[in-house]
Amino acid sequence: MILKISKRKRALIIGIATVTALIPIVITAFELITTDKESVVFLENFPASIGLLFILYYVILIILGLFWFTNQVVSFLKLKSETSKAELQHLKSQVNPHFFFNMLNNLYGLVESDSKKAQELILKLSDLMRYSIYEGEKETVTLKEEVEYLKNYIELHKMRYHKEVDVVFNCEIDENKEVMPLLFIILLENAFKHGVENLRENAFVHLNMTTFEDMIQFDIENNFDNSDGVEGSGIGLKNLKRRLELVYPKKHHLSFSISEDVYKAKLILN
Repeated sequence: MILKISKRKRALIIGIATVTALIPIVITAFELITTDKESVVFLENFPASIGLLFILYYVILIILGLFWFTNQVVSFLKLKSETSKAELQHLKSQVNPHFFFNMLNNLYGLVESDSKKAQELILKLSDLMRYSIYEGEKETVTLKEEVEYLKNYIELHKMRYHKEVDVVFNCEIDENKEVMPLLFIILLENAFKHGVENLRENAFVHLNMTTFEDMIQFDIENNFDNSDGVEGSGIGLKNLKRRLELVYPKKHHLSFSISEDVYKAKLILN
């Protein structure tokens, strides 16, 4: 972090800079006063050794100045990086709270009515939470891990619903490619939250993930109840957009479209 300069240090720096600037002026003024010349050359009447000392003095000052400036730039960049990392960790910690709260409420009702199903839900929920906490702290994870996380999320939703939901997840990926964790889940969560949750029947969520040599493409679409409108600027999407700005600046494309009662989202990472 950049250390704040105390008043004493600030005064010392200003003093050194002032003296440094005044030395040539004072010497030149002294030469003009003590000679009859209308103009003088700086250090003209002084021994060469004095001139060399002055040159050495200013060279040292320039080196120290460059060192100080470089140190300040490095400190600033470190502070900026630390701030970005702290913000990114905070944004990651906000992923999925709505989902986890809903699942806990469902578990409360299932404990007595269907204890076996409740146990299965607890195990899957535990896996999801473990991934969110431990893998979510990493800078990157493999696509294989991220896809497994998305599939577990989908399975949990299927287990808690008492209705048929058409969920199709097509993957044609290089499983070893790396990506920021907990990235696609926000789009998937929105598809369930604003689509499936509000539809009594014929709900669907279709996902496609494809990788190319230097690109990852994720498409997701879901139907929704037109009478309720659609959420397009919630906290989750703002969170996603900010994370993309921090980790994939100018290397991503996020777009949304609505056609009748179908909502589509596309995320491309370069």
